[in-house]
Amino acid sequence: MTRRIVRTIVQVATAAVFTFVVVFFLDRNFRVLPNALHEFLPTHHPGFVITDITITSCSTYNLFSSCNLDPEVWHRIEKDLYLGKATFSSAFLHVRRKREEQLTAEDRVVVDVSVGRLDPGAKGGKSVNSPEEKWESRPSGLWVKRSSKKGASDSKEAVTGVDLLFGDDATEARPGWTIMGTPLLLDAGRSIPVAHVTIKRGAEKAMPKVVPRVGDNGKFKIMQLADLHLSTGVGHCRDSLPEDYNGGKCEADPRTMEFVSKVLEDERPNLVVLSGDQVNGDTAPDTQSAIFKYAQLLIKHKIPYVSIFGNHDDEGSLSRAAQMELIETLPYSLSKAGPPGIDGVGNYHLEILARGSSDHSAITLYLLDTHAYSPNENKFKGYDWIKKNQIDWFHETAQSLKKNHKQYTHVHLNVAFIHIPLPEYRDGNLTFVGEWKEAVTAPVYNSGFRDALVEENVVMVSCGHDHVNEYCGLSMNEDRPALWMCYGGATGFGGYAGYGGFHRKIRIFDFDMNEGRITTWKRVEYGDTERRLDELIIVDAGRPIAPMQE
Repeated sequence: MTRRIVRTIVQVATAAVFTFVVVFFLDRNFRVLPNALHEFLPTHHPGFVITDITITSCSTYNLFSSCNLDPEVWHRIEKDLYLGKATFSSAFLHVRRKREEQLTAEDRVVVDVSVGRLDPGAKGGKSVNSPEEKWESRPSGLWVKRSSKKGASDSKEAVTGVDLLFGDDATEARPGWTIMGTPLLLDAGRSIPVAHVTIKRGAEKAMPKVVPRVGDNGKFKIMQLADLHLSTGVGHCRDSLPEDYNGGKCEADPRTMEFVSKVLEDERPNLVVLSGDQVNGDTAPDTQSAIFKYAQLLIKHKIPYVSIFGNHDDEGSLSRAAQMELIETLPYSLSKAGPPGIDGVGNYHLEILARGSSDHSAITLYLLDTHAYSPNENKFKGYDWIKKNQIDWFHETAQSLKKNHKQYTHVHLNVAFIHIPLPEYRDGNLTFVGEWKEAVTAPVYNSGFRDALVEENVVMVSCGHDHVNEYCGLSMNEDRPALWMCYGGATGFGGYAGYGGFHRKIRIFDFDMNEGRITTWKRVEYGDTERRLDELIIVDAGRPIAPMQE
C-alpha cells in the first residue's frame, strides 16, 4: 500500500513538472512555434466584422490557467501583451469575427472599444447605456460596445479590424485605423512598453497612387535616412550630444523623429530612401510598432519612400519577408520584396519618370539586400556580401532597361542604395569629402558588385551601417572617375555614435536633370542645423567627376 502511494505521488509530481514545461514553453512563449504561423497574422480580411473582443491571461504559477481559447471561435493576436518580458505571466488579445453574410440574429457587432477603469457609458455614477448598445467589461480595463441593430455591420461604426501596438509613442500608419487612447491596464513594470488596442472601422481605405516624377523645373531630390534604429517604446539614447541637451533627458525615438521631421519640412524631398537598420532589433520586441513611427511621419508629409534592410532589422519580432509584406501595404510606400529565388528580401529597382506626362525613365534606383552576418565565420569573419545571383539579377535588369532609357531625351542617371558598405569603401586611395571616423566594416569577401555597378553605368552608390563615417569617396578606373561611394551618416539616437563627438546626420541627393548633375550635402541634428555640410557636385553631364579644387 505504501509503495502504491509513493508511486502515485511520483506520477502526479512528474505530470505537474511536464505540464509546467509545456505551459511555459508552448503557451507563454509562442515563438517556439513555426514563424510562418505566428510572426504576422492579419487581424482582418475583407468581408469580416468583429463580434467580440476579450483578453486571456496565464501564469506558470497556475498550471490550470491558459492563454488559449477555442480556435474555431476566437482568433488570437499573436502578440504577448507583456512582449515576453514578464517572467511568469502572459496575456493575449482575442477577437471573434464573422463574415457579414454569416451573421445571425443572435450575433452582435462591435461598434466601439474603450480602455479605462470606469464604464464609458456611465455619467454621474449612473449608466446611460441603451439596451441595444451597452458597454461590456473585459479584462485589463477593456470595454466593448456591441450592437444587435439591423444593419449594424454595414454602418461606418462597425469594427472590422483589431490589432495591438506598443509604447508611449505608438502611432498608427494604416489608413482607417485608430489607437484607442489609454493603454491597457496591465500589471507590467516600467521596463515593459505599454500595450495599446488599435481598431479599424468600415471597409478598406483606397491607397493613394504614387508615381515619382522629375519636377517641371527638372529637379528631383532624394533624402537618405540611414540607421534610424527605432525601438518598441521611446528607446534609449546612445552617445547623444550635447550631454546637457533638454536637461540631460534624451528619449531616442522622439528625438530621432523630431530631427527627421525638421529636415523633411526644410528640404521637401521628392523621395526618401530608408537604407537599412530602421529597426533596432534587440530593443524592438514588436517590430510593427517601430516601423509605423517612420511610416506615419512620411505618410503625414505625403512623401513616397523605399526601404531596404540592414543587419539589425530582423532581430526583433518580424522576419525580413514579414516586414516587407507589411511595408508594401502602407500608403506612399514603393518598397518591394523583389523577385523570388534571389538571395535576400528587397532586391528591386525604382524608375523616376521624366517631367510632364512622359512615361520615360529619367533616374533609376537600384536597391539591394546586403544581408547581415557572414555565413562562413571561419573563412570570412564579419559581414555577409551581395551574392552572385543578386549581381546576375542586377546585370539582367540593367540590360533590359537600356532600350527604354535611351528614349529619354536628356542624360539618364543610374544610382544604387545598399546597407553594408562594399569592400572598396576601405580603399585608402579614395578621393573623399567628409569624415572618415571609424574602420569600414565591409565584408571580407569581395563578390565584385562595385565592378558590376561601373559596368552598368551606375554613377553613385550610398550605404549606411558605419554610423559615424559620413564621407563620399571617389573610386577610379585607372585615372578616370568611375563611381562615387557615399555614406548616409547615422540618423537615429538608438544606435551608437561614439567616435569623435559625432552629431547625427541626414544626407541629401539633389538631381538636376537639365544638366545631368547630382549634388549632395548633409544636414546635422544639433549645432549649425540650417547649413548644408560638405556640399559637393559628384556627377555632372551624367558622369562622375572629381571634386573641385579649392
